[in-house]
Amino acid sequence: MMNVLVVGGAGYVGGAVTDLLSPPDYRVRVYDNLLYEDSFRKPVDFVFGDVRDRATLKPHLQWADAVVWLAAIVGDGACQLQPDLTVSVNEEAVRWLSESYDGRILFISTCSVYGAQDAELDEDSPLRPLSLYAATKLKAESFLIQKNAVVLRLGTLFGVGDLFARIRMDLVVNTLTVRAATVGRISVFGGEQFRPLLHVKDVARAIQMNLSGPRRGIYNLARQNVRIIDLATQIRNHFPDCVIEKTDLPFQDTRNYRVSSRRAKDDFGFTSAHSIDDGIEEVKALVDTRRIKDIDHERYSNQRYLQTTLR
Repeated sequence: MMNVLVVGGAGYVGGAVTDLLSPPDYRVRVYDNLLYEDSFRKPVDFVFGDVRDRATLKPHLQWADAVVWLAAIVGDGACQLQPDLTVSVNEEAVRWLSESYDGRILFISTCSVYGAQDAELDEDSPLRPLSLYAATKLKAESFLIQKNAVVLRLGTLFGVGDLFARIRMDLVVNTLTVRAATVGRISVFGGEQFRPLLHVKDVARAIQMNLSGPRRGIYNLARQNVRIIDLATQIRNHFPDCVIEKTDLPFQDTRNYRVSSRRAKDDFGFTSAHSIDDGIEEVKALVDTRRIKDIDHERYSNQRYLQTTLR
């Protein structure tokens, strides 16, 4: 049985990871400071702690055969709220990890490290981070180059990860689906921008596929590259009465990019199992069944929530 420490495991991606890594093959322990949560009630071994608290974290690293590092301040806006905190969590904590742990590391990065480029981007494409979030993730990657590590650069996530973790409503598929379900109207600014999209459960599958073995290196992960206007149309197929409002962007959207995941497919057979339509239906069901009392609550947006809590 493999001991797997999931750092930041109480979050959106962590929920899917801890569902997938179950006995008898895995013994999972979650280490998390519950930044967005009031409790952790999932039946999984849990340690409350901050990644900046080295003394608390270190003995759990010693226990682990593999570490899945999900902990981060995530998103451009959220990272700008307190830049020093972002650097400490996203960058310096990973530097310390690289110096303190010699086991298997699965690290979650972002395709935002490529910045704005017109070509379809692979792992050897130029790196042009345009935000503090992307810059700190890229720096963290550099600490792991010589380690027994796999770095997964994720596209924009969507869907429901598990029944316990907080869902994110600041992600484009989830956001537009909620708007279509609640007000029957989707606002699209520009619409020609591409996003590489990926279901949150497919991240967990990619992590599981790389927990052991000799493979190392950096991999893009996305299901498909989709124009925002086409995504809006796809969502409308689930809500026939929904109206799409399209307006011009007042400036160039710097987050226009497409990525290739061929290396992940070739090296470890990764293909996404969950479609965009699957994710739309999952979020639609949350709204229809009222499983979230206040779906517009700031808790479901990283930036909005941290604006009220990071003081």
